[in-house]
Amino acid sequence: MSQSKQYILAIDQGTTGSRALVVDSRGKTKGAGYVEIPQHYPKPGWVEHSPQDILHSVRTAITQAIRKSRISSNEIRAIGITNQRESTVLWNRKTGKPYHPVIVWQDRRTSGICEGLKKRGLEPLIREKTGLVLDPYFSGSKILWLMKQLPKLAQDAKRGQVAFGTMDTWLLWNMTGEHATDVTNASRTLLYNIQTREWDQRLCRIFSAHPSMLPRVQVSASHFGNTKKWHILPDGIPVMAMAGDQQAALYGQACYGRGEMKNTYGTGCFLMMNTGSVRVHSQQGLLTTLACDAFGKPVYAIEGAVFIGGALIQWLRDSMRWIRSAGESEQIAKSVSDSHGVTVIPAFTGLGAPYWNAEARGAILGLTRGVTSAHIVRASLESVALQVSDLVLAVKKELRFPIRFLKVDGGASNNNFLMQFQSDILGLRILRSHLTESTAWGIGKMAGVSLGIWKGPYVLDHLIRYQTFRPGLSRAKRKQMLHHWRRQIQRVLGP
Repeated sequence: MSQSKQYILAIDQGTTGSRALVVDSRGKTKGAGYVEIPQHYPKPGWVEHSPQDILHSVRTAITQAIRKSRISSNEIRAIGITNQRESTVLWNRKTGKPYHPVIVWQDRRTSGICEGLKKRGLEPLIREKTGLVLDPYFSGSKILWLMKQLPKLAQDAKRGQVAFGTMDTWLLWNMTGEHATDVTNASRTLLYNIQTREWDQRLCRIFSAHPSMLPRVQVSASHFGNTKKWHILPDGIPVMAMAGDQQAALYGQACYGRGEMKNTYGTGCFLMMNTGSVRVHSQQGLLTTLACDAFGKPVYAIEGAVFIGGALIQWLRDSMRWIRSAGESEQIAKSVSDSHGVTVIPAFTGLGAPYWNAEARGAILGLTRGVTSAHIVRASLESVALQVSDLVLAVKKELRFPIRFLKVDGGASNNNFLMQFQSDILGLRILRSHLTESTAWGIGKMAGVSLGIWKGPYVLDHLIRYQTFRPGLSRAKRKQMLHHWRRQIQRVLGP
């Protein structure tokens, strides 16, 4: 296949915004667009998006990317879609209208549902089938909540009029009219059996997910459908790859083989390790999920999820107004020598791995008269790294082999203070990809491999370059800081 004037459109529909990249046949980004998404918090612990806002943000980001790349949309040969996982929307198949705003993965409204299912003794069954814990994080309890709250929805579902989707499926439906998802997103719903690789009938009954609601499931690198009169895109462009954002970032970081690992600093922080054909039954609070090999076929992975990572920096900017921009947090953190004894625990929506406590709430601990906003900003950045350190320690305990370095990406990885502190607190080298948007680039790479523009991802992996951060903290100081962090975490978790 000729590589002249062949471009891939990569769409990354994230939690705080939507990004689009135009990638050329050499794997280089020709143009990019980004649009933030309004966040809605109707009640404490609730997080919602407007489905239409998501579509608008993607359309606008695509327009920006194509204009900046100075190409015609007719030159786009394939599309790849990656997305915030677990966020849930249900819509009417006939009208295409959603029944309710998107319930975002961070949302905690279904804590009571999850606790009720635990009391019925269902968590071991669910964990065995899905590799996931029973937590509001995932899509299944969101579906059950919607079914209970909206009588018309339940009636329409019985008539086969309702479609369920995570954001990849919602975008695909609007772009192509197809109702499909990929194995990585399906594996995050609490409805998909990762052993048999199919929707599980018993799980669907538990969460009131009627079979007619569910999208078909395909491998991540495959043909999902063709564009049909959507925005500025001409008809007939194939969607050739779809994957959840963390799996796309793993692919973008060239972690195709067993034991390869990355951490993404986005809205949350997500540590993922490829375990190949081996399914790990975690004893350390990690999740088992599906990821992709070099050609987009399913493999197993383990994952640790921190709910509030880069979102904490956004909170400092938008809610507390202690910083004017995300980038400013680095200089403010460096303006003080330490956090003056302050610890920030950003459990705004509970705590994820390895604690899995949906009821925990955020706290700023250790306040004294000498504390300034600069100390709290520094403690906030430190808390992001400390949460990640919990995940890395869990992986070490789980797999019992040494970890020599950690590959990182995502917007917050641009913060040099954060990356140096992460290296210090882990005692590991941190390898920061210059492709901080590995998620979007990764799905673009997968779409090109799927279409046949590249014979394999290795053709492009020479483009990945790393900046190295090396630890400079003594072992004694590291041990002291981690001990203090765990004591403060216990205060939030309670008895």
